Amino acid sequence: MRRRDRFDKRSFILSTVQVKRRILRDGASPNQLRDEAFRRVVLAIPVGRVSTYGKVAAAAGYSLYHRAVARLLRTDPPDLLPWHRVVGAGGEIKLRHEAAEEQRLRLKMEGVGFHGKRVDMDAHEHRFRMWEQKTE
Repeated sequence: MRRRDRFDKRSFILSTVQVKRRILRDGASPNQLRDEAFRRVVLAIPVGRVSTYGKVAAAAGYSLYHRAVARLLRTDPPDLLPWHRVVGAGGEIKLRHEAAEEQRLRLKMEGVGFHGKRVDMDAHEHRFRMWEQKTE
């Protein structure tokens, strides 16, 4: 391997790390347009169904911003969105302590089933249709 090839590979790795850091930094702060897209997608999840942070972000057109979805649900007023219908990958409830118990209880009241501590995603995952997704 020539020295130039190693340098190009290293530059690519550094730029990938920089992109990830920028996404994390951007997702940590509110963005009115992005947050409104997330709100529309979360509101489209019907009663008795759930989705993941990553799929909500992707359906809104921001596929790498799953942490921004979590930030929005954490900071918006609790009665504004059905926050309990968004779970971690694989159906895992990511909240802790009383908040996790409340999310589980709310989901059970809507008829969502569980396998141990995880939501039964095969039976209850909401699959977004094209017209529910952002097309910009």
